[in-house]
Amino acid sequence: MNRGGSSPSAAANYLLCTNCRKVLRKDKRIRVSQPLTRGPSAFIPEKEVVQANTVDERTNFLVEEYSTSGRLDNITQVMSLHTQYLESFLRSQFYMLRMDGPLPLPHRHYIAIMAAARHQCSYLINMHVDEFLKTGGIAEWLNGLEYVPQRLKNLNEINKLLAHRPWLITKEHIQKLVKTGENNWSLPELVHAVVLLAHYHALASFVFGSGINPERDPEISNGFRLISVNNFCVCDLANDNNIENASLTGNNFGIVDSLSELEALMDRMKRLREEREDEEASQEEMTTCFEKEKKESLFVVSGDTFHSFPHSDFEDDMIITSDVSRYIEDPGFGYEDFARRGEEHLPTFRAQDYTWENHGFSLVNRLYSDIGHLLDEKFRMVYNLTYNTMASHEDVDTTTLRRALFNYVHCMFGIRYDDYDYGEVNQLLERSLKVYIKTVTCYPERTTKRMYDSYWRQFKHSEKVHVNLLLMEARMQAELLYALRAITRHLT
Repeated sequence: MNRGGSSPSAAANYLLCTNCRKVLRKDKRIRVSQPLTRGPSAFIPEKEVVQANTVDERTNFLVEEYSTSGRLDNITQVMSLHTQYLESFLRSQFYMLRMDGPLPLPHRHYIAIMAAARHQCSYLINMHVDEFLKTGGIAEWLNGLEYVPQRLKNLNEINKLLAHRPWLITKEHIQKLVKTGENNWSLPELVHAVVLLAHYHALASFVFGSGINPERDPEISNGFRLISVNNFCVCDLANDNNIENASLTGNNFGIVDSLSELEALMDRMKRLREEREDEEASQEEMTTCFEKEKKESLFVVSGDTFHSFPHSDFEDDMIITSDVSRYIEDPGFGYEDFARRGEEHLPTFRAQDYTWENHGFSLVNRLYSDIGHLLDEKFRMVYNLTYNTMASHEDVDTTTLRRALFNYVHCMFGIRYDDYDYGEVNQLLERSLKVYIKTVTCYPERTTKRMYDSYWRQFKHSEKVHVNLLLMEARMQAELLYALRAITRHLT
């Protein structure tokens, strides 16, 4: 089967789930129902999100002030469960899309399309096809990469690496883009492009991780048909995995067990705080724990069956629709574990050697003024955001849990913090949560509602959205650290 598409006769034998991208053979007679959810999310009951929006006038003000589409879209509605964060998010996104910057407005939206296409995120592609045309983009470019200027096409390699294996980015990739010639990028332009790519890769993680539904009134822009998407995974629907009955059925153990899981987690958090006060782990112990966690992440695979196969085994069973594949090259290229078995040549990225605070922030601000401040505010906001609650419990210090979530994402991208005891990750993050984190961060298009429901079953939906915000920002920061380090090495 050809990559990026297939012959009409071969494709006729398959059904493709446009959400999780799983290919289902028609001869398997899988029952497909109509989507069973309304509202902004397929994972969260509509009334929970609607209630948050009706009581919060601040959200409506933010949309009027900073939304490029001018409407309360589904992403914004779900994020509005955390209004403080939403303001930081919308301000930074508005700045990179609309305010003065090195790149022309249509180019910004086309780069967003290219980034979203790496994860087949039809929701974001549709949104930015519309914005691209509204800002004066050339309609012909929407026919695919062969219709765009070579200069934009040259971003393909860094788009691919940033999305799936950012640790492979080197100063040579930067030099190739900025070398003298008619298609070269200036460093400010390249930093703007990198920020956009990282933002939309990470936002795709949030879209899939939060089950964001397509907008109810998709528009036809200047005669261009927007890519059709399903509200639900065919795979979920075939298993009757709908929002009404999924919470405490199937493989879940019921209310009693999930309550005891919550109590156990709180006990572990308390014990870790006490142990840290008594005695800190040695540097050698922390390094050992990181290497152990990094290698163990190899065995954290998605609940979807094809995750357990080697990459090449399921590649031939994937059909990426031409609507998406036109915006990317090498569609078979995806995430591979940083700590792959038998490959020890990749050095760990020691966070202390190149930090966002001391290195990345100042470089971004120097080459693309003010975006560094906005990104820094957003990273700090999500990392420190807390309501001191866990499910029904109040006055809870969740610092250790938030740090474990953030650092586990960075661990999967090969980034180590010398001052962090990675033993905490194993103690605080249960296996079903690790599966969810790895899927949302590394293969977001494969996220299912079953994965979302399988962890923290007594927690509020707003708390799970908070998890998704942490995962999104941790991923964006990891991508930026690798790209900005390569730019720094190019400059020195």
